[in-house]
Amino acid sequence: DLFEDPFSHLELAKTSDLFLIAPATANTINKLSCGIADNLLSTLMLSFEGPVLVAPAMNCRMYRNPVVQKSIKKMEKRGVIFVGPEKGTLACGDEGEGRMSETAVLVESVVHTLAEKDLKGKKVIVTAGPTRESIDAVRYISNRSSGKMGYAIALAATRRGAEVTLITGPSSERPPQGVELHPVETAGEMEKAVLSRLKKADALIMAAAVSDISPARPEQGKLDKKVILDLKLKKTADILKKAGEQKGKAVLVGFAAESGMDIRSAKEKLKNKNLDLIVLNDISKKDSGFDVDTNEISIIDRKGNLSEYPLMQKIEAADIILDRLFNRQP
Repeated sequence: DLFEDPFSHLELAKTSDLFLIAPATANTINKLSCGIADNLLSTLMLSFEGPVLVAPAMNCRMYRNPVVQKSIKKMEKRGVIFVGPEKGTLACGDEGEGRMSETAVLVESVVHTLAEKDLKGKKVIVTAGPTRESIDAVRYISNRSSGKMGYAIALAATRRGAEVTLITGPSSERPPQGVELHPVETAGEMEKAVLSRLKKADALIMAAAVSDISPARPEQGKLDKKVILDLKLKKTADILKKAGEQKGKAVLVGFAAESGMDIRSAKEKLKNKNLDLIVLNDISKKDSGFDVDTNEISIIDRKGNLSEYPLMQKIEAADIILDRLFNRQP
């Protein structure tokens, strides 16, 4: 209580790394923008010198009110970070923008704000997910990739301050806040998206599971099931090899998801495709591979050095890959 302990706001301000206000009503936002200090929250706001995150929560009409919008812009100019609000059904039953962001989004915003920005200024392209090659209007060729590893790398790089372009095939994963998202479907679309951006990138991390084959002549309608048995296929472009030929100053990471650990084959792939690192993972191992949150990886560098890592969360593996890529660890 501010009035029982007149210095409580000062002690909290000294011992906190970040100030998150959630939920923040229209009244609170307007008061804070004007510097009013009449309770513990508002006095703490004035005495706190670290990063401040605000999560608005109010009726959509109140949120749209010019007074509230002016207060938000005023606070943003002072460096306050606003998270949300989201669109949806509000507590009063109205539909619109005003719902407080989900807890997971707020937690990620806190982690992102506090993370060391050791990759600030780096431009990183990450590919993720599967591709889909249409057979006809109904069927397609794809694979079991969920995109979890690529999305984890994009998240880790964004947290650390990099400018991240996420080129993703179909995935149910939530895109990290702050990435430039570029959805694609086919291997051809991914190839164009990657190569057109490569010259301006500092790094390309090819975590996507790109289809190796595609129907030679996709049909506009639905094929008869008898025709499917005689389906003619063609190879898709080797995006990783083309990127290795055109990478310029960019460093390039490839992935090898195999049943078993074929070190010799991985080293050949690294050399033939002009990679700087190749990440191996044995998809036959439990909890390591597609559609799980963990991975057990090994990394080979240009000199042929092999580093093996235990089973860990994919976000942890993502940080290890970034550390190795940007020489943050030996």
